[in-house]
Amino acid sequence: MQTLAVVGAGSWGTALAIALASRTERLHLWVREHQIAESINSKHRNLTYLPEFTIPANVTAFTDYEDCLHGAEMVLLAPPSHAMRRLVLYALPWLRADAILVSATKGLEENTHLRMSEVVREVTAAAFSPKLAVLSGPSFAREVAAGEPAALVIASQDPGIAHAVQSALSGSALRLYTNDDPVGVELGASLKNVIAIAAGVCAGLGLGSNTRAALISRGLAEITRLATALGGKPQTLAGLAGLGDLVLTCTGELSRNRTLGIELARGRKLGDVLSGMTMVAEGVNTTFAALQLAETAGVEMPITAQMAQVLEGRRTPDAALRELMERMPRPE
Repeated sequence: MQTLAVVGAGSWGTALAIALASRTERLHLWVREHQIAESINSKHRNLTYLPEFTIPANVTAFTDYEDCLHGAEMVLLAPPSHAMRRLVLYALPWLRADAILVSATKGLEENTHLRMSEVVREVTAAAFSPKLAVLSGPSFAREVAAGEPAALVIASQDPGIAHAVQSALSGSALRLYTNDDPVGVELGASLKNVIAIAAGVCAGLGLGSNTRAALISRGLAEITRLATALGGKPQTLAGLAGLGDLVLTCTGELSRNRTLGIELARGRKLGDVLSGMTMVAEGVNTTFAALQLAETAGVEMPITAQMAQVLEGRRTPDAALRELMERMPRPE
């Protein structure tokens, strides 16, 4: 591949640029902030996100969409979920109709509750029908940037697109598996953040391995219920984009959503915690979007429902846990 573009230079976009630079002749990285672009181009470092990692010399940062997307055969979209629609809309005039677009963002759009690939498809529909895939799986940005081995999933309704991305991006540190279920992949990627907040709450309350294992198991059950009700496949949720990502986000020290839950359990207010975070904790907005989707689909999500009340300050973390434990007994 001659030119690969990554749009979004937060921790995840920067990590992808570092990890994938060797897979292309030129890697273009779109950056919103001029000072970050300047530091990448002059110092080969993103001094705001992942400043300790050197960015390869064939990575060039741009603040202009036209220059960034010029000649790009594949475009990885890696903004926060709330920015995806705006970003694609602004970039649309310079996106090649024959380029493969890969959504690498985990989350649901706040007001519409659309998955990220649905947002991309909706924005581009007036101009062209996109060659679209989604990238997901257990992956902390810092570890990907460090070159530690990781296994991810590339999902598309078109097997040819999934195989093309797999062939282009797989390497010694990133192993990509193809999947034909973008619905299940994207919902697993989004909903696991809600359960990770709950896992952080449990950790913040000083609870141990028994509680964590129960939460992950029952969390996976409710994620699977909703995903399958919306057209996803159960086996997808048992794989990398479901169980794999859920375990990572619920147990890893680098998980922003787990950290948020810990701080809530310690008595801090949601706004105070979020104001101190550089990157977005996607699980907050996803919690409320998931409940709306669950209501529409007629699916019960008890952990998500309790986390919504905790996030809104209507229930304390220990009261939420007690409510879950005292629910009516039922078969597994």
